[in-house]
Amino acid sequence: MSIRLVSTRGEAPPVDVTTALLTGLAPDGGLYVPESWPRFDRASVETGDRFPAVVAGILDPFTSDLVTASRLRTIADDAFSRFDHGDVAPVVELDEDLYLMELFWGPTLAFKDFALQMLGRLFDVALEVRGGNAMILGATSGDTGSAAMEAFRDREWVDVVILFPEGRTTEVQRRQMTTIEAPNVHAIAVEGTFDDCQDLVKAVFADSHLRREMSLSTANSINFGRLITQIAYYFWGYVRLGGRVSFAVPSGNFGNVYSGYAATRMGLPVEKMIVGSNANNVLDGFFRSGRLELGEVVPTISPSMDIQIPSNLERLMFDMYGGDGDRLREAMVRLRRERSVRVPGGSESGNFVSRWYDDRETTSVMADVYRTTGQIVDPHTAVGIAAARDSRVEGPIVCLATAHPAKFPRAVGSAIGRPPPVPTSLADLGRRTERVRRMGNDLGELRRLLQQVSRFA
Repeated sequence: MSIRLVSTRGEAPPVDVTTALLTGLAPDGGLYVPESWPRFDRASVETGDRFPAVVAGILDPFTSDLVTASRLRTIADDAFSRFDHGDVAPVVELDEDLYLMELFWGPTLAFKDFALQMLGRLFDVALEVRGGNAMILGATSGDTGSAAMEAFRDREWVDVVILFPEGRTTEVQRRQMTTIEAPNVHAIAVEGTFDDCQDLVKAVFADSHLRREMSLSTANSINFGRLITQIAYYFWGYVRLGGRVSFAVPSGNFGNVYSGYAATRMGLPVEKMIVGSNANNVLDGFFRSGRLELGEVVPTISPSMDIQIPSNLERLMFDMYGGDGDRLREAMVRLRRERSVRVPGGSESGNFVSRWYDDRETTSVMADVYRTTGQIVDPHTAVGIAAARDSRVEGPIVCLATAHPAKFPRAVGSAIGRPPPVPTSLADLGRRTERVRRMGNDLGELRRLLQQVSRFA
């Protein structure tokens, strides 16, 4: 029997992974986490010599009630066949004891492709088993949107609606969403910030009638199905380096870091998780003081991290509260009301190290990496590299290179004095016709829009 999942808010019954995939958010507003984590011993970790095989091995304990192990391996092979590198997630040396894991070889050139290419295929299997249809509703700060739309495009039984903050993504990120020609995907520009988009999504999910009527799920990292595939590349990094490592992760919504933390719960020997933030440094404050303090979103050159409410931190906080959903629920209500909450043990999370960097420092790191190594990195990856360098952690560190530099041509060009190379997939992006709807930060307007675009309502 596969693993059961419980809600961080403690008021929803346990579910299987299939239910968690198809519903995304728990009915009590919480996020799903495993009742217990599967454990991998060193021998089983080190047997993976192909990335899809590692993914299938990690996912099998979670999905065994949904799909057989042999079919899961076939699904993983298919999901990563569109990646433009033989290793899928190559690990390259940047400096002594500092490595980059390049997570940008997928269809939309960002790490979100890893989870979403698998999630799209697992949705197909889940709908095949359960029947019916689904609407994927998500919010994006830049990269999740296009990755979700590519993963679910042209699927017969799935509609996709993605909210993004108007004017707060790069032009490349926006066009990757708005130029996809598929009848079932819809990009929605919202007047506001990513946090506003995310709050609208959560508010819709809180409407139980609408949620059932529209068969809503989400492709955001609040969907546990996103996180389990991301766990795999932490195991992959360990296998590639052949021993205990630390990971440096640029983070805004905390989903990528949480996947690394989940890997440690499954037995991966990680020395430290190094969290890099931009000027929206709510995570850095949390790990330094144990207090979650929400401020105003600051626009930066690393827009995918322009977030003040890191949703996935709730999953880590659930463990910090000893799995007490009542206490966590009270804390989250207090956070919304007072914009601040202290978490027991938050500043004593020994496995985490955190740093933050403003745009000037980020630009300096991009320039230095290019000057000293010839490597071109995007601003998010630069934040991770800076955090790795300043962490004072000994031993090898793998920094997650989360996006291709061509997605951020203005910031990269300003740093290194020339535009980054443009991959073939982006060559004609500026000439493609955009399809985008616009709306205010208004829940009623979003409800009406969902009814309009649904093929099944």
